Amino acid sequence: MLIVGTFLIVQLIPGDPAQVMAGPDASQAQVERIRQEQGLDQPLFTQFTDYAGGLLEGDLGTSFSSGLPVSEIIANRLPFTAQIALLAVVIALAVSVPLGMAVAVACRGGRRKALDTAFTSVTAVLGSIPEFVLATLLIMFFAIKLNMFPPSGAATLDSMVLPILALTIAPICTLARVVRRETAAVLSMDYMRTAKGRRLKALRLYARHALPNLMTSTLTLGGLVLTGLLGGAVIVEFVFAWPGLGTGVLDALVKRDYPVIQGVVLLLGVLATLLNLLVDVVLGLLDPRSLHGKAGDA
Repeated sequence: MLIVGTFLIVQLIPGDPAQVMAGPDASQAQVERIRQEQGLDQPLFTQFTDYAGGLLEGDLGTSFSSGLPVSEIIANRLPFTAQIALLAVVIALAVSVPLGMAVAVACRGGRRKALDTAFTSVTAVLGSIPEFVLATLLIMFFAIKLNMFPPSGAATLDSMVLPILALTIAPICTLARVVRRETAAVLSMDYMRTAKGRRLKALRLYARHALPNLMTSTLTLGGLVLTGLLGGAVIVEFVFAWPGLGTGVLDALVKRDYPVIQGVVLLLGVLATLLNLLVDVVLGLLDPRSLHGKAGDA
């Protein structure tokens, strides 16, 4: 289904790639010649079989605009996307889980309602801001007004700060709210009250007894949130002129470069699938009952 989807999605893009490659002043004969050279004059089913056959041989095709293999273009851009995406995932999890647990512990039993309200309100507002709006605001404040970080490019390490911030703020807010809710539910259980009555140290009480029991639902939703982070990376990279897959696919959209679009979208789909698979594996390690349940359903 992923292969079919990546092939059909480019057919919905308006415009003729042969006309774009030929240029605005090209004659109809030149356009037709390019269409034949690229196989765009073939029936749709023939184009799909050629595309699928190439994938089976490990060939993602050749870029219409640059003439380079799509695999080479992806190999050059993937490290830049991997840098900010992997760091964003790690930071989102490292910040949201302790933050959500800390707020839940501080506000348990209805205490500190002002803190709970402020946390809910702030995370709801920040989590609803689209990535491109947040990226633009970060550039205006930290790059232009304060001149703390470069507004674009990937020449220095500090150029990664703003793209990662733009990617992580919304996932942090979403996950932190989930963790706060789940932690509150775990703290109300009998075994937690018993453990607390034994006067266990806070680190042991919350890290050993509470954390494993709230991570199942947190990671389930977290997998969806972090998968969406891959899509957000496409927009964020464009705003910050980050030379990753996002900038590459948007440039390919402008040029109607079908092979590059298909290759990048296919890769992002595979990465999203692998991320969800990784979440399932981690859930199985944390709670083996989830694996037994899926085996029973099968």
